[in-house]
Amino acid sequence: MKCISWNVNGLRAVMKKGFMDVFHQFDSDIFALQETKLQAGQIDMDLPGYEQYWNYADRKGYSGTAVFSRLHPLSVHYGMGMDEHDHEGRLITLEFDTFYFVTCYTPNSQSELARLNYRMKWEDDFRAYLAGLNEKKPVILCGDLNVAHEEIDLKNPKTNRNNAGFTDQERQKMTDLLAAGFTDTWRYFYPDVTGIYSWWSYRFKARQNNAGWRIDYFITSKSLDNKLKKASIYTDITGSDHCPVGLELL
Repeated sequence: MKCISWNVNGLRAVMKKGFMDVFHQFDSDIFALQETKLQAGQIDMDLPGYEQYWNYADRKGYSGTAVFSRLHPLSVHYGMGMDEHDHEGRLITLEFDTFYFVTCYTPNSQSELARLNYRMKWEDDFRAYLAGLNEKKPVILCGDLNVAHEEIDLKNPKTNRNNAGFTDQERQKMTDLLAAGFTDTWRYFYPDVTGIYSWWSYRFKARQNNAGWRIDYFITSKSLDNKLKKASIYTDITGSDHCPVGLELL
């Protein structure tokens, strides 16, 4: 099974930059999007063979997630069932026979860490949500989780320490999630690889200079470790300030 995740930072814009070519090129079983930045009826996706699931933010042009699946889910849930977290379209969960598939667009802590306290609450509640799913069947989580976990996950760790996405608090929450029974699939295959990132600022020629961050993930239940086949970060695919990431399972 092949899964792809991509923060498109505005799907309508990326549609004009070859999104459909990329989509067909991957030929994936499940394709997840974050930061779609649209409302119902603002786009018409013709994806034969795929079922489409969308979660829209209340606020127009903001956040939003989607999942396109060749596999028919047993059930689909939007959000985590907590009102304080479920107005920004950040979460979709598809339940299948043998696993849950979750796509997530984690809230950004924002400049001057204005939203860090909320982010901490989100992290704790989301970890509990995933742990609850994991008690029933294995979980495949993907998305823009808005944190570079370790220093090797971004180009300039020293100058970015305590900036949004690389605070000690956010990094600890990722450590806590993995300790709760989950695997960072990229590091499972490439524990020491450096210089491979999934997001680059639009400023300062960051992508040209590969001054990036790895903040897009596939994270899976540890019980799936023996089924992990390949993890990928497709740094050559443009159109967004993020590139797609992928996971293949046996």
